[in-house]
Amino acid sequence: MKDIRILVADASHEKYVDEILDTIREAAKRRGTGIAERTHEYVATKMKEGKAVLALDEDDRFVGFSYIETWGNKAYVTTSGLIVHPDYQGLGVAKRIKDYTFTLARVRWPHAKIFSLTSGDAVMKMNTELGYVPVSFGQLTDDEAFWRGCRGCINHPILEMKQRKFCICTGMLYDPEQHKGEPTPAEVFQDVMKTLTKRDIPF
Repeated sequence: MKDIRILVADASHEKYVDEILDTIREAAKRRGTGIAERTHEYVATKMKEGKAVLALDEDDRFVGFSYIETWGNKAYVTTSGLIVHPDYQGLGVAKRIKDYTFTLARVRWPHAKIFSLTSGDAVMKMNTELGYVPVSFGQLTDDEAFWRGCRGCINHPILEMKQRKFCICTGMLYDPEQHKGEPTPAEVFQDVMKTLTKRDIPF
């Protein structure tokens, strides 16, 4: 098995964006589930802002990806778009990426609540292990910009019909006020801190 490294992406990684988006779309088709569509420019911007996490193998081939974003004047953070290329599934890569995005969110916005909307059992399991709990949509951000992102999902009509109270996805929330210490490995925290400091990204 080739070595796989996880890193906070930067502008130099824009060359992977189209493959990332294609992999996300194909995964949604296979599962028969909806996704919030993102543009090339949107994902590239997350990389430039230090809000994206990338997994690469020793030959610099794309392995996996996820990104974070703030909402409600930085009172909330989402970790989104988690994907692992089919050739590398079953190797624990998704958990490693999740640890990085979660830690990145905790370091940059330590007082923000972190939430996730997902229909995937594996993501729910990882969220639960980190301390997320299922919540109603009313406990998530009311930032309209976030909810507009759901318009690209095939299930958006259901969300609208239910007046944004629930949908196919499960809402999960991590409230830092309810936890002490960090659930992710210390080396992940140290690597994230080192990267942000080197790139002069505020936290």
